[in-house]
Amino acid sequence: MAQENQLGAIEKAEERGASIQGAVLPDSAESAPSSTPDASRSPSSLNSERSQEAENGAPDLEQLAAVSTGPVYSAFGKWKKRYIVIMVTFAAFISPTSANIYFPALIPLQQDLNVSTKLINLTLTSYMIFQGLAPTVFGDLADMAGRRPSYILAFVVYVGANIGLALQDSYAALFILRCLQSTGSSGAIALGYGVVADISTSSERGKYMGIVGAGTMLGPAFSPVIGGILTQFLGWRSIFWFLVILAGIFLVLFTLTVPETGRNVVGNGSVPPQGWNMTILEWYKFRKEARSANGLSRTTTAENRRREQELLASHRTLRFPNPLKTVHIIMEKDMAVVLFYNALIYTAFYDIIASIPQLFAEIYHFNDLQIGLCYLPFGVGCAVASFVNGKLLDRNYKRVARQIGFTIDRKRGDDLRNFPIERARLELIWPILTFGLLLILCYGWVLEKNANLAAPLILQFFIGMSVNGSFNILSTLVVDLYPQSPSTATAANNLVRCLIGAGGTGIISIMIDHMGRGWCFTFISLVCLVTMPMLWVELKWGPGWREERRVRMEKAAEEKKRLEEQKVEDSGSSGVDNTQFEPAENGKEKE
Repeated sequence: MAQENQLGAIEKAEERGASIQGAVLPDSAESAPSSTPDASRSPSSLNSERSQEAENGAPDLEQLAAVSTGPVYSAFGKWKKRYIVIMVTFAAFISPTSANIYFPALIPLQQDLNVSTKLINLTLTSYMIFQGLAPTVFGDLADMAGRRPSYILAFVVYVGANIGLALQDSYAALFILRCLQSTGSSGAIALGYGVVADISTSSERGKYMGIVGAGTMLGPAFSPVIGGILTQFLGWRSIFWFLVILAGIFLVLFTLTVPETGRNVVGNGSVPPQGWNMTILEWYKFRKEARSANGLSRTTTAENRRREQELLASHRTLRFPNPLKTVHIIMEKDMAVVLFYNALIYTAFYDIIASIPQLFAEIYHFNDLQIGLCYLPFGVGCAVASFVNGKLLDRNYKRVARQIGFTIDRKRGDDLRNFPIERARLELIWPILTFGLLLILCYGWVLEKNANLAAPLILQFFIGMSVNGSFNILSTLVVDLYPQSPSTATAANNLVRCLIGAGGTGIISIMIDHMGRGWCFTFISLVCLVTMPMLWVELKWGPGWREERRVRMEKAAEEKKRLEEQKVEDSGSSGVDNTQFEPAENGKEKE
């Protein structure tokens, strides 16, 4: 009887594991043939009928979705999702804050360490280089081992670097520790977008990506104000102690309360992680369940949990993170188009931010604190864009689905192989981005004519709304195009934009000096306008390139599976041969 119960428990665990495997790789699962009358009709006739129903005011297709037998996409509840997104937004805010809060401390550091302007500016360049490189390691680590270990490791490095920066008294220590500071903080952006992809379906991803995007853009807007106040009243060391406190609060809260979301570790969130990767709340919950259950039930539950964890572990291989995986993503045709153009508009955005201290000091004769306050319109515009833009993305996704007769499944996620995700995302970008680029052109000529302060500040607000909104649209599309490795895809996005952005911000002062303010920003605006047809290329040929990649990856997965099965068969046959010949070798085989 006990043996039958154990066999039943094993079968139940295997069935649950199969569902979890479907949650880990939802795109690879093919739907079963339907037995409804629709199955006898062609896809074209079905699509035309569904389109006609949409035009006649039919109910939302989400309400008409057929009952699916697969597991839900995410087992986390609505409020738990929101809490997780708030925490990763907090982390995403810290990374750019570290870069820009440092600006007001440049002159005091140069004086205290007795170094040249070129050497102190080198700490900015090195920070941006590591800001592009570090996520390539943390992104791959997160996609392989999970989000929590990557976050905790990154912020332990970050806190240690900030403590060292607050105590150091030499330029060599400053340079090395700034590189470590960048390494620890920069992975947070890639990890944040990966977490959003873990817990949200494509139809609701826009609003969550917008919230995380708000954190990445609020940092550059508000951190110079914070840095100016701290430097002026408490000295430059207070900046790094402030970052230690900020990151320490996040690290404690994250370690204690934020669960693992990596789909290759916990599936859709229903599989508990390993004991060392649990939060305090999860550990207490499972300990309480273990105490309340009787002996047989406790043994069966532990066995089921172990099998589920082993099933997920069989689909991943722990290894040293491979930064070159990011390069492979950049080489994909559809990804390359989006990443490169995204980097261009990011560079235009950062050129404006980087030039504010120089231009506003020349034109309006502001001190460091006043210049820091001039970043606030940017911050407010970015925040508004992130929240509004996310909802617009989700609404346009539904609209496109309704037009083509595509059924949205919020619980189990959508199979995007037959959905024009490029169209659903890029339809919004044309008016928003065109408006923003024209505003950049006007911004340059307003500064050229030394206009009243209100003019450039108002333009900054609307530039923040439009250009940052466009940046969020493309960042969301990056995750949609590469859902199997969202953190690595975001790391690729970060690498391209940081390298191109470093070059652009490095020469912005030279461009302003040689071209003038008006023609400098006119040139930046025209570059983005002239290269905008790259998005049309993505819209036209991107779906075909995405399908080619999907087929190629499926063939590679099948080949890998075939080789593994062949290896198992070979090892099994060799085991049988050894069993047959072992008695003869021992002299025990009789004729």
